[in-house]
Amino acid sequence: MYRLSTLTKYLLFAIVVLALSSCKTTAPRLNYYQLAHAAICLDMDIEMDDYHPLYIESAKWIGTPYRYGGNSIRGVDCSGLTYAIYKKVYHKKLNRSSEDQRTKDCRRVSRNRLQEGDLVFFHDGQRKRKANHVGIYLKEGRFIHASSSQGVIVSSLSEPYYKKCWMQGGRVDKKRR
Repeated sequence: MYRLSTLTKYLLFAIVVLALSSCKTTAPRLNYYQLAHAAICLDMDIEMDDYHPLYIESAKWIGTPYRYGGNSIRGVDCSGLTYAIYKKVYHKKLNRSSEDQRTKDCRRVSRNRLQEGDLVFFHDGQRKRKANHVGIYLKEGRFIHASSSQGVIVSSLSEPYYKKCWMQGGRVDKKRR
């Protein structure tokens, strides 16, 4: 029986490692752990054709407490959340108020044409011409936002409050990297 010397084994191992490490793929690597975690946190299925960075980043914010003027994981308000997620996921800086995001950062989109990553705007029921709340549309009628009473959560556009206070959707030019 033919036996390889220890030195020969190490040389073959080194050659295989070098050969494999020089292989490059153009397809992005999926982190299945992060996707599974995001699916659980957001309570939704994440499909292969969904934009995974949006869901992974959104999941990191779930449960963050509400803090007026906040923009960190220690406390955030609604426009601070949209600002932070857009900066991380799309490398876009949005304005810091929901009304400025509505009027300066995006173009109007009807409710039935929303796509993942679009902004969703709401009024307070009294001042119907000014957005005082914003979230990010995910899919299937659901959006992530910073609720003043519950912190960062995912809600449905079909909930009575959001139906009543719906203002508009907004699409930011999101060049994916």
